[in-house]
Amino acid sequence: MVRETDLSPADFIWPLFVVEGTGESIPVASMPGVSRLSRDLLVQQARDAFAAGIPAVALFPALPDSRKDSMATESVNQDGLLQRTVRDLKEAVPDLCVITDVAMDPYSSDGHDGIVKDGEILNDETLDVLCAMAVSQAQAGADIVAPSDMMDGRVAAIRDALDEHGFTNTCILAYSAKYASAFYGPFRDALDSAPKHGDKKTYQMDAANAREALREVELDVEEGADMVMVKPAMPYLDVLSIVRDAVDVPVAAYQVSGEYAMLHAAAERGWLDGDAAMREALLGIKRAGADMILSYAARDLFV
Repeated sequence: MVRETDLSPADFIWPLFVVEGTGESIPVASMPGVSRLSRDLLVQQARDAFAAGIPAVALFPALPDSRKDSMATESVNQDGLLQRTVRDLKEAVPDLCVITDVAMDPYSSDGHDGIVKDGEILNDETLDVLCAMAVSQAQAGADIVAPSDMMDGRVAAIRDALDEHGFTNTCILAYSAKYASAFYGPFRDALDSAPKHGDKKTYQMDAANAREALREVELDVEEGADMVMVKPAMPYLDVLSIVRDAVDVPVAAYQVSGEYAMLHAAAERGWLDGDAAMREALLGIKRAGADMILSYAARDLFV
């Protein structure tokens, strides 16, 4: 009766990795319990998760290098892996909320979130690519597009592009306070999307900065973001708390691959009670102010 915070399936967004093929379940070595799934298996698991009360999934395509180029051309292919997966999900589970990632890195031969020229990221030129990508995802049936690229001005550009193409009801979940973090390693293993050169510190945030996060969040809200995100979650609970206090839109937090993996690694060694530690970590994220949590543990908690 007096408990202030609790977890329910409705708090969660389940991130899923999709690959080509049929009947494919390829374990991610650095993320125990997580696999890249072919569309048929992904739809089956998403249906089970939705039946258990998890309202949304976030999709990330794992593509072979042959499908990647410097302009992320595959990202706008209506017969591409992501677009086909979105259509499959909306046909099989119409009320499931499908969230798609808007960023170049899964499709880029450079492994960066923007167009690269002479070793530099071209912010403004990248916006056209991101807008086309978001529209393509909306055409496939995505309910929410989630720009994770951290290019300046991309939320306003994507909102205008969606509206111009008639997708006024497609929401934007902006990765607003996304830090250049050491906790992303296993995710990049899952997608083979690590930068081929350099790092992402010129466009992702400095781990030392909190006030900058408020500026980024407020700009995204002004540009039309329906929801904002803090990523990673646990090392940035202070940021999550001040963001929650600063804005009126829903706030998401992403328990990223490194957070998930280190808890599992400690549990496998017998150093922690894995289930209890995972629930406590997620409870702390919600307590700090998250309205919704992206976590690879979502299905295991409730299904």
